[in-house]
Amino acid sequence: MPEVSTEAVKQYLLDLQDSVCAGLEGEDDNARFLEDGWEREEGGGGRSRVLADGAVFEKAGVNFSHVTGASLPPSASAQRPELAGRSFQAMGVSLVIHPHNPYVPTSHANVRLFVAEKPGEEPVWWFGGGFDLTPYYGFEEDCRHWHQVAADACAPFGDDVYSRYKTWCDEYFYLKHRHEPRGIGGLFFDDLNEWEFDTSFGFMQAVGDAYLKAYLPIVQRRRDIEYGERERQFQLYRRGRYVEFNLVYDRGTLFGLQSDGRTEAILMSLPPLVRWEYDYHPEPGSPEARLTEEFLKPRDWLSQ
Repeated sequence: MPEVSTEAVKQYLLDLQDSVCAGLEGEDDNARFLEDGWEREEGGGGRSRVLADGAVFEKAGVNFSHVTGASLPPSASAQRPELAGRSFQAMGVSLVIHPHNPYVPTSHANVRLFVAEKPGEEPVWWFGGGFDLTPYYGFEEDCRHWHQVAADACAPFGDDVYSRYKTWCDEYFYLKHRHEPRGIGGLFFDDLNEWEFDTSFGFMQAVGDAYLKAYLPIVQRRRDIEYGERERQFQLYRRGRYVEFNLVYDRGTLFGLQSDGRTEAILMSLPPLVRWEYDYHPEPGSPEARLTEEFLKPRDWLSQ
């Protein structure tokens, strides 16, 4: 079995956190990330970075964590019940970006490695991650660009990789109680160990490195569009869907809470302002109605 190079993965993740933060700061004038290092009593820790109330980004969180424990939490062993009870280490970078301007989408990305260990047996490892986009006002140009970058990142690893992980993303980021997707998707993969370690690690890096290529051009196109109170209130309303997904369904949130991680870091994905409105329905034919009628539906964006 090839060596499980956890130190190489950890160094890549730390570098990725640095590069993403630098890229976002470069897009947000004079705003800077504040860093908060933390340690976990059972083992491990991380560094949380948050940019708050910038010119472009209302809140941006980019977290690195590397935690260890004596027993896998239920959220991590649910797909692999035979690994329940094993010791583990988990490391990853997770980020969520909430912009001020409602015409700039919220974005999320995550890449991670799990290793489950048991004395006398080979370690069991798997990678996971992806990135997805949550617009409030839809632009087909942005959706095509986002998915083209995703497809390009997957291309060296097989002809079917993008389509498989695009479909998985559509199915994963879905609010069952609302009967609608969270956004326009992207990539999602988990339990990845079908390739040998170095190839799997290479794919994780390709996904992580593609995030800024996918997101920053969209930010640049939309950041200066004028908006008013109507657009702002609709953004806050749609942010409620984001909160609902993260607190009810998201595996990363559940893992962090079940593994006794740092709550402030786990919940940094939540937007600073949000609202709910009872039985809201947008005006027929409006840009707000187009979001759910045209954009929040699984589509082949690359054949448009």
